[in-house]
Amino acid sequence: MSELPSWIDNRLDQNLDNTLSQKHVVETMVDSERPFFSARQLQALVKPDVSKATVRNRLNELQEIDIVATETYPDSVTLYYINYQESNWPLSPEGKDAFATEAPHDRLSIGFLTVSDTAGFRLFVLGGLVSIVVLGSSTSIVIVGLLNETGGPIESLAAVLATGGLFVGVTALQLLIAGLFLVAGERVVR
Repeated sequence: MSELPSWIDNRLDQNLDNTLSQKHVVETMVDSERPFFSARQLQALVKPDVSKATVRNRLNELQEIDIVATETYPDSVTLYYINYQESNWPLSPEGKDAFATEAPHDRLSIGFLTVSDTAGFRLFVLGGLVSIVVLGSSTSIVIVGLLNETGGPIESLAAVLATGGLFVGVTALQLLIAGLFLVAGERVVR
């Protein structure tokens, strides 16, 4: 079990006569890394096996000494959470720090604008590659459609094969060019 914060440990009742201690309930809540618990969920997590009424009694005691707070929802669902003093809702101090830190996509956009992030540059090149492939494919289909005259089945088969060959050739050339740009761009960024 992890060590409890001092503001929690100082308030706990050290009564060892109970089957389920307040400290064990709080340690279970802290160690499970979940924000909310129902009485039934806590009953399943605590050891030894105790009744739901015993768990609810300990939760009510913890609520009276302001360690645990509750949220009640329709259909008589009550959720319990650790009432951290550092935050206004059921969020641990570590969770609050995680929200305060910079998001990875913020760093990616700054790195992309300064051309110092190879992942951003790679994303840019691959986006350009997709655009070129779509543009080249649609252009080749239009050109083959304009050149195709209605003829027998052999001519239409030849047109399909020519379209496929043109598409494969254009795509291979585009991939080669994009790969060269990607390698050259990463070398420039480094």
